[in-house]
Formats: sequence, C-alpha cells, structure tokens
Amino acid sequence: MIDKPLLAAVIALLTLSLVMSYSLSVYTVLHFHYEDFHFFIRQGIAVMMGLIFMVIFSRLDPDKWFVPVGLILFAFFFFLMIVMQFLPHSLVNAVGGAKRWIHLGPISIAPVEFFKVGFVFFLAWSFSRKLLDKNKMNFFEEIKTFSPYLGVFFIAVLLIAILQKDLGQVAVLGATLLILFLFAGSSWKFFFTLVGSAFVALIGLIFIAPHRMARIKSWWGTVQDKVLSLFPFESMQNLRVEAGKEPYQISNSLNAIHNGGLWGQGLGNGQFKLGYLSEVHTDFILAGITEELGFIGISLVAMTILFIVYRIFKIASKVQNPVYYLFSVGVGLLIAFAFIINSYGIAGITPIKGIAVPFLSYGGSHIMASCIAIGMLLMISKKVPRKEDGSML
Repeated sequence: MIDKPLLAAVIALLTLSLVMSYSLSVYTVLHFHYEDFHFFIRQGIAVMMGLIFMVIFSRLDPDKWFVPVGLILFAFFFFLMIVMQFLPHSLVNAVGGAKRWIHLGPISIAPVEFFKVGFVFFLAWSFSRKLLDKNKMNFFEEIKTFSPYLGVFFIAVLLIAILQKDLGQVAVLGATLLILFLFAGSSWKFFFTLVGSAFVALIGLIFIAPHRMARIKSWWGTVQDKVLSLFPFESMQNLRVEAGKEPYQISNSLNAIHNGGLWGQGLGNGQFKLGYLSEVHTDFILAGITEELGFIGISLVAMTILFIVYRIFKIASKVQNPVYYLFSVGVGLLIAFAFIINSYGIAGITPIKGIAVPFLSYGGSHIMASCIAIGMLLMISKKVPRKEDGSML
C-alpha cells in the first residue's frame, strides 16, 4: 500500500498551483497578448503528466525498478546538462549567457530539475554500497573516501553555477549533499570542514559574477537600515549602498505580503500581480498567494509542505533498505531547502535565488521532476510495514 496521506498532500498543492497559475498570471497574459488560459493550460498539462508519472512509478516494484529508474535519471540528465552547452541555438536559447532550457517545439525542458532527483539517487545508491559498512575513518580517510562524490558535485557546480548561472540550485544540492554525508557516516570535523569550504566557494562564485554582486547589493539595500542601526558607528555607514532596481521587487513582495493581512484580498483580487511583481506566478508565487489568501492561506501552504517533508522522513525511518532510506531523506531535504530558500528570498531575509516552490511554482520541468521524485517515494512506501488499518507501524 502506498502512502496515501503523502499523495493527498501533493495533489492538494498541485491543485492550488493550477488555480494560482491562472489567477496570478493575468498581467503577463495581457502584456504579451496571450490567451486567457495560456498559463493554466500549460501548467495543467505539466500537472497531468506529473500525476501520470507519479502513478506509474508508485505501482512499480521497488526491488526491481527503483535502481534502474534512478540510474537513468542521473546518467541521462547529467549527460544532457553537458551536451546542451554545445547544442545549436535553435534547441538551446541562451538567456543572459546562460543555457538552462532545451526547446523541443512548444516544450521546454530544464535538465537540472530532473538531475537533482537523479543526483540524490546516485548518492543514496553509492553510499549504501560503499560507505555504510565501513568502520570509523580518520579525517584523511574520509577525504579519500568522499572525494569522488565531491568531484561529481564539482562538475555539477561548473555546469549549473558557471555555465547556467544558477547558484540557487547549487546551494540546494550542496546543502543536501552535506547532510547526506552525515547520514552516510562522516565525522563532524569533516562536515564542518566542508561547510567552511563551501562558504568560501560561495563567496568566490558571488565575486566572479557581476550579476550576483548586483543582486547582493540590491538585497543589502533593503536591509541595510535595520542592520546598521544595530551598529551606530560612523565607520559602519561606509557599508551603505544605493538601492537599485531589485529592491523594488523585494519591497513589492513585502508589500504584497502585508496587503494580504489575515484573510487576504480574495482569490483573483491581488493588486501587486498587476505589473508590480514580475514572475509572480513563478518565483514570487508565495507572495501572490499571501496577498490573495492571506496569512491563513500561506500558513496552510507552509503546513502542507511541512507535512509532506514529515511523511517523507517517516517513510525513511521505517524502511529497512539503506538505499530507500537515504533517497527518502535526500528528497525530503531537496523539498525543504527549496521552500526555505524561496520563502526567505521573497521575505527579504536573503537575496532572491530564483528557486521554484515545490509543487506550486509555474513550470513544467520542476513539476514533473517533483512528481517523479514523489512517485519513487510512493514506490518505496510500499515496503513500509503497516498495521491492518494501513497506518505505519
């Protein structure tokens, strides 16, 4: 028996995604002269395909199909991320120098969304085969043992952060990798060494990219008054920067959240989606939901995300197979980190990273990739021991 509460929670968010893709895209539809249901239909197709994948995978025998499906996801989309840099302009259109999507007629595919799921599988599969049975290692043995995985991750960083200019996805993958290292038996010393190295690398990736520096300065422009007021020293005032274009995006996001109040303005009645917030149905969907459905609405969304992560971790805690266990933990971390990074960004706590909200943001690739991950988890959930009423033991 599959985990029905997990399935129900995912379907609830996908349904809300369809509703909000219609409500929040009204300005974009008018501005670009699209049909009224342009985004709703495209999102509906993605959701339907995602549900089909989810149902198909949930019905498969995990002992027979889980590893082949995971290996295909990892190998194929890793290969696709590499070759897409050399594909012709007709297939891969560079936006701002970054090649992120492969265009096949009316369909656009973002390989990185599927690669994330495949990467988590690869880690779970490889860790269970090579690491879980090892005795306690010293620091240098850990470096030697974990270096191949760091090498794969370094290639992913080159492909995603450098060539695709998508540091947010790297942050999600990196945080997931670090936590999985702990679950695979790494020491705290090795863990914090990697955290420090990752922080230095993150700073380096920001400094070598002017667009990232501009984004950091823009974000700082929105929080500098509150932060610098805590340090009333004249020398600290030299850290002030002039607010650029981006702070208005963050300010409008905060205003939309404030405008929602407790109950919201009502579905379809949001004001800040009318040209004030660009891509409100994608990166800023949480702000749009908050304005129209209020604090109550966004609280229900947050609780649903937390419930999904809880059910995933509960599945992980009950399965006996270490591959299933590590994969479940990894997918739960992907969902949690993506939601946290996006929500922090639209609230102005951190710079905006352009990370899609799991199961909610408009976009076919991330919807289908998320559904595939849930389908694999539902496949795994059939291995969880249950009581006669179907609840987990």
